[in-house]
Amino acid sequence: MPGASRFRGLALGIISLGALAADQFSKHAVETHTAVGSLRVVIPGLLNLVHTSNPGVAFGLFADSENPWRGPLLITFSVAVIAMLVWLLATGRAGGRLGECGLALILGGALGNVLDRFLRHSVTDFIDCHIGDHHWYTFNLADSAIVLGAALVVLELFREQAHPNQEPA
Repeated sequence: MPGASRFRGLALGIISLGALAADQFSKHAVETHTAVGSLRVVIPGLLNLVHTSNPGVAFGLFADSENPWRGPLLITFSVAVIAMLVWLLATGRAGGRLGECGLALILGGALGNVLDRFLRHSVTDFIDCHIGDHHWYTFNLADSAIVLGAALVVLELFREQAHPNQEPA
């Protein structure tokens, strides 16, 4: 049904653009209202807002690298991943509804982080989750969208594995 396909494509586009918009809005708010390195306790012992800048990739990998190719390579790799996600979604190869929603969230998050790399040469991170002195790596809403999207894709894979004789939804 062409109408249903267009509606599904529109819904997935809204998910991706919503993740991108929320990410960029939150980063803009942090950059506008806090200084780099500032810390605001939101929930004592659990959640802080910490304005940081990450020139590397997830978990600070390659952040200390002085290689002049780091930025262009990260942007090139990100654009390739974004192109693959768009292709999977546009050609209907993203799986069922959970997989499609998951890939749309991953796409929105990837767009948010690559936009930061392109415009600022680093990614703004600000969410600091911790339990006592044990901190997770500081992250942002784009990272959250990517993780949530990956969880939805994995959930769909487990659902399909649990029902191997049924046609995926």
